[in-house]
Amino acid sequence: MKYTIACFMAFFVAGGVSAQNKSELALKTKINSIIKKMTLEEKIGMLHGNALFSSAGMPRLGIPELTCDDGPLGVREEIKRFDWASANWTTDSAMFLPNGSAIAATWNPVMANKYGVVIGEEANARKKNVMLAPAFNICRMPLCGRTYEYYSEDPYLNSQLAIQSVKGIQSQHVAACIKHFAANNQELDRDSVNTIVDERALREIYLPAFKAAVQQGNAYTVMSAYNKVNGYWCSENDFLLNKVLKNEWGFKGVVMSDWAGTHHTVAAANNGLDIEMGSSGPYDQWYFAQPLLAAVKAGQVSVKTIDDKVSRILWLMYHTSMSTHHPKGSIVTPEHAKAAYDIASESIVLLKNDNHLLPLKTSAIKRIAVIGDNAVRTFALGGYGAGVKAKYEVTALEGIKSRFGKTASISFAQGYRANYQASKTDEQNRGYDKPDQHLIDEAVALAKASDVAILCIGSNREYESEGHDRKSLELPFGEQALVNSVSAVNPNTIIVIMAGAPYNLNEIKKSNHTVVWSWFNGSEAGNALADVLKGVINPSGKLPFTFPVSLHDSPAFNLDTYPGKGLTADYKEGILVGYRWYDTKNIEPQFPFGYGLSYTDFSFSNFSADKSIYKKDETIQAKVTIKNTGDRYGAEVVQLYVSDPVCSVLRPEKELKGFKKIFLKPGEIKTVEIRVKVADLAFYDELKKAWKVEAGEFVLQLGNSSRHISKTVKILVK
Repeated sequence: MKYTIACFMAFFVAGGVSAQNKSELALKTKINSIIKKMTLEEKIGMLHGNALFSSAGMPRLGIPELTCDDGPLGVREEIKRFDWASANWTTDSAMFLPNGSAIAATWNPVMANKYGVVIGEEANARKKNVMLAPAFNICRMPLCGRTYEYYSEDPYLNSQLAIQSVKGIQSQHVAACIKHFAANNQELDRDSVNTIVDERALREIYLPAFKAAVQQGNAYTVMSAYNKVNGYWCSENDFLLNKVLKNEWGFKGVVMSDWAGTHHTVAAANNGLDIEMGSSGPYDQWYFAQPLLAAVKAGQVSVKTIDDKVSRILWLMYHTSMSTHHPKGSIVTPEHAKAAYDIASESIVLLKNDNHLLPLKTSAIKRIAVIGDNAVRTFALGGYGAGVKAKYEVTALEGIKSRFGKTASISFAQGYRANYQASKTDEQNRGYDKPDQHLIDEAVALAKASDVAILCIGSNREYESEGHDRKSLELPFGEQALVNSVSAVNPNTIIVIMAGAPYNLNEIKKSNHTVVWSWFNGSEAGNALADVLKGVINPSGKLPFTFPVSLHDSPAFNLDTYPGKGLTADYKEGILVGYRWYDTKNIEPQFPFGYGLSYTDFSFSNFSADKSIYKKDETIQAKVTIKNTGDRYGAEVVQLYVSDPVCSVLRPEKELKGFKKIFLKPGEIKTVEIRVKVADLAFYDELKKAWKVEAGEFVLQLGNSSRHISKTVKILVK
């Protein structure tokens, strides 16, 4: 009987694998048969753009165009086929979703998945096959113009969010295009800078989220970055595209260039690029058009290489536009609004609440002053890069009026003038950082006459923009002078900062009692913010990057490696990026990575590992008891860091290896388990070109930020 069951199980398992293999084999056979029917000219016609956001299909064989669209904030408005001007559709409004660092601030992969599903559904409704999202380059230095678009400074946090974003998008038979591969960490000189980064830093910091998105998220497309890495353009970087991405990681999909990010024909074709997008001039003269045809005929690029590229494109299309049971999609549904609201409300970070002014007690408040240009500004559009023609966007003022307007009178004062445009030169923008005394006087008068002042400051999409980096950490538009003046006349001032990247909040942190960090938080931003202020939502966001006390504290500036000398940026800090640098060098941050307060309190106890000694192929099962010791429902992020005190190479003081967001009712207790593979405690050994876990002692550190560790457990690895 045992023999029969064993045979049946073996047959069942083998049958399951066989069915999957048969499906893959059938698809491969179908693709090969299509390729055999194509001429060389037809194949090459599929390898480059035929319009701004599409590449050619093969109509005679029933293969449609491949259509792409930006991007990370939602499906962008329709533009003309051959230029960037609006197509002036009336049906291309979409849901504006919270920016990348807002998603990261949720510390919740479920929110990343929700984001992805909305993007995928809305892409389908607009008949887009590839969404140029998510973008999750490491936040190496705080001034990068696209920090708002990216996720965090930590490869593990980025990985967990990227996996779920990709899965969410692709659950709708739409390809996620993960970007920008790789080490694209500054906008200044982005299309010419040569990033010098050692292989260990690449492997430990800059590549893990891409690897996770490919191997665990099964991303269908990858976008190569503009910059060079170690002397080679990313769009023709054999190490990145062939050796690592396609051979090591087993990537089956398509590598697409960033727009105008292709530089050569033969090098790009042989070194891993599959589709050239966004180049200038007539389409038949692009690198992957007539010049590629000539290169193949001259024997510089093999037909086998061309066939591999076409095969990858067809594989992508059979998973997207040519897939069976393809969803129809939908745009700006109530479900999408709910998802945008959920992400926004979980992303908001409470930085200070010294006098417990928040949540606001509505019964005691009759007059509310809402001050600041950001209270009435929208963030779906602005600057360079992808925006969204939002169907609607609730501003902070609108949200506050809807939540507080029935019990209090609400008045608005602009407070400052946000006179900065990304398209203008420094000279044309001169004076943008000067306070406007007339607007400050109006704000002060209103604040004096109000019970509470809600001061909405920060940045906007013009000031934080693709195509340029900020020049300093200082708050723009003379906002600090406004903060000082309003705070002086009304002690019940709440500072709300809307931005996507770190700023200098030293004076605000020292002088103000109540500080809330919001983001470019999508169509539901105003409602989410107002519900946090009112206490309908208990804030649970955590910072996805370190706020330095000064720019000089940041490793790229401390080591004078930004923006680089002679268009070469030498990443001298190696693996010490973000909190790894601050904690290892014992540099006190303004606000640490993982930091964020709540309206309730939590306690950790009974932190333990399932064993004290582990082999290198085992998994650590860490457990902790968490209790909500306050009187409000809320969420805490349990953060597990690991350190390797004695090692043959430099290791960071600690590294994030696990986290979980836990929601608890008042008094509720839960046991949280976080599993970490011992193999994930490895460092990359550059000499042996392999990952290495050295035997010895490791310390598991549990806390709710990188600087607030409350429990530790030592383990031994044999």
